[in-house]
Amino acid sequence: MKEEMKCPFHHGENMDVHVGSNVDAKDPVRSWWPDSLNLDVLAQQDQKINPNDADFNYRREFEKIDYQALKEDIKKVIQTPQDWWPADWGQYGGLMIRMAWHSAGTYRIFDGRGGAGTGNQRFAPLNSWPDNANLDKARRLLWPVKKKYGKRISWADLIILAGNVAYESMGFKPLGFGGGRNDIWNPEKDINWGSETEWLAPTKQRYDNDENRKSLENPLAAVQMGLIYVNPEGVDGIPNPGRTAQDVRVTFQRMGMNDEETVALIVGGHTVGKTHGAGRAENLGPEPEANTVEGQGLGWINPNQKANNVVTSGLEGAWSSQPDRWNHSYLKLLFKYDWGLVKSPAGAFQWEPVEIEEEDMPVDAADPTIKRKPMMTDADMALRYDAKYRKIAKHFLDHPKELEEAFAKAWFKLTHRDMGPKSRYAGPEVPEEDFLWQDPIPSGDYTLSGEDIERLKEKLLQSGLSSYEMISVAWDSARTFRQSDYRGGANGARIALSPQRFWEANEPAKLDKVLQTYRLIQKEFDKKVSLADLIVLAGSAAIEQAAKAGGVDIKVPFAPGRGDATQEMTIERSFDVLEPKHDGFRNYVQEGLTNKPETLLVDKANLLGLSAPQMTVLIGGLRVLDVNYGQSQLGVLTEKPGVLSQDFFVNLTDMNFKWIPLEDGTYQIVSRENNQEKYRASRVDLVFGSNSILRSYCEFYAQDDNKEKFVKDFVKAWVKVMNNDRYDLQ
Repeated sequence: MKEEMKCPFHHGENMDVHVGSNVDAKDPVRSWWPDSLNLDVLAQQDQKINPNDADFNYRREFEKIDYQALKEDIKKVIQTPQDWWPADWGQYGGLMIRMAWHSAGTYRIFDGRGGAGTGNQRFAPLNSWPDNANLDKARRLLWPVKKKYGKRISWADLIILAGNVAYESMGFKPLGFGGGRNDIWNPEKDINWGSETEWLAPTKQRYDNDENRKSLENPLAAVQMGLIYVNPEGVDGIPNPGRTAQDVRVTFQRMGMNDEETVALIVGGHTVGKTHGAGRAENLGPEPEANTVEGQGLGWINPNQKANNVVTSGLEGAWSSQPDRWNHSYLKLLFKYDWGLVKSPAGAFQWEPVEIEEEDMPVDAADPTIKRKPMMTDADMALRYDAKYRKIAKHFLDHPKELEEAFAKAWFKLTHRDMGPKSRYAGPEVPEEDFLWQDPIPSGDYTLSGEDIERLKEKLLQSGLSSYEMISVAWDSARTFRQSDYRGGANGARIALSPQRFWEANEPAKLDKVLQTYRLIQKEFDKKVSLADLIVLAGSAAIEQAAKAGGVDIKVPFAPGRGDATQEMTIERSFDVLEPKHDGFRNYVQEGLTNKPETLLVDKANLLGLSAPQMTVLIGGLRVLDVNYGQSQLGVLTEKPGVLSQDFFVNLTDMNFKWIPLEDGTYQIVSRENNQEKYRASRVDLVFGSNSILRSYCEFYAQDDNKEKFVKDFVKAWVKVMNNDRYDLQ
């Protein structure tokens, strides 16, 4: 072919301009255009991946279960050794406890993600984390129980219940158990486990300042990729109990635990069971996700698997004198003896007593005629070296009953922290006590008729408050909800309490004015009504009015029954993590955030449990309703602000406009005819026209035949957000 006839596209040349050698055939869009907005997390609302029937209700199925028979079947598994996997001291109690702990222990307070609530330990990457080595065996041991009880018990519940039953079988009585965790059916793509590309990468990759252990990157809680908490050998595998104590404190605080709870959990968790490092780590096969098909989902296969050469963490030995049962020897050993640094048979750093009396030595896990030295990890030694931990541990040593009480409460909190309020718990072993970390809310013990609701709406609309004030306060009250741990939401009216009433994003001066008006209406109304209900109802009434002004008569569904929390029911510091630093739905972003606003919006939508279409319709509706933070006009693409219309979508997709970036990070929307500015917009606004997926939704809602469809879909999405925390309706 002559030179002048060659195709102008240079096939095969400069292909690394976009992606180098990192083309992912499963996700070519991310490979070719890594800066493209990733909406995958919003697709998780798609129920097509769930094999259960559409009307399946797990809570209803769970309540049919023979609970005591289920526990007996789990206990039988724990106490029946199998020839394909060694059982320490003839039982699997320690293994089941570790599985439950590591399932719950991934929870972190900053975004509420992780935890035991979804059974995500079954999927990558968690199923193949180094810290979860051989927990695949624990789940496989439990499979006969799961098979027998089927859909009546989720994996998420079974994993935690197995930990409880293990403690009971070893002589400790847990505080209780609440069922109701629904399984997921694919990996949770919304969880940021870290940016490292290798297991156990140096910790400095997660810290702004490696010497300041509090500078661990948010929202992470673990110190290294592939760990639940801290490295048991020490920071970056270098023993130093004083430095490790800093990591222990930070990582446990980031899962909502104080110092006393931290010590109780470490002591109670390490009282039973053992670590495994008797063999050679290099003999192990790959982790589950990397194994061959004949591995059938099992990983870390040892070709000569026996009790005396099991390798898990690489450390080897038991912490207590009687690790096959509940006892109080852990703290006794920790403080009775001097401990020296040694290496396990697998080559891992660990601590052993320099000299020890034979009566304090545990028997070998496989041969009861042999006694072994106990061992401690660097994190265990931190309880001796850190002054605060040492004081608490010494107190527990002298008061074992207090330790048992503290551990029972801390274990219950650890395993239930991401379940939300107690109203979501099911089963016969739910404790009667209400804990403050459950964010308790009194029930709305009153009824309102349809006529009562209409009278209240009339009073609210005639109160002198603007639609901006009523809609924005309703949204601000509900937007704190997180489907990750079921915290926040409109129920409880905590927007009227500290700290929420002072949050910048809630516009405190406006909020105080609105709350004073609602309280007056509440006082003067002839029937009981909660402040929480009034807040939501006011937003609904204003939306109905705005829709009518746009030519669509619609009723916003409203279900009374919310309660009002009190300040005494509210741990103020625990709500700090719910404070909105960004809210693309109201075009609000605090200065200093480094992520793109549109990425933050998608994260927020995911926590609210929204799909991409729901996110889109809410953005379009809230913009034309003119409820931006501070009533900013960014993205209010309409000549009729306050009217619920399609205008946002119509004007965003109108090719009679062009879009010009400005130095302040906003954008002009300019008429092509006369170059006059018509509107201004933010990145969040314009991404709905630039992203191909979001634009498809915008075009749908801009169509002339979708005027009523838009209003109906907006109302449906609005009600979802308002009712996210109404578990009594679900």
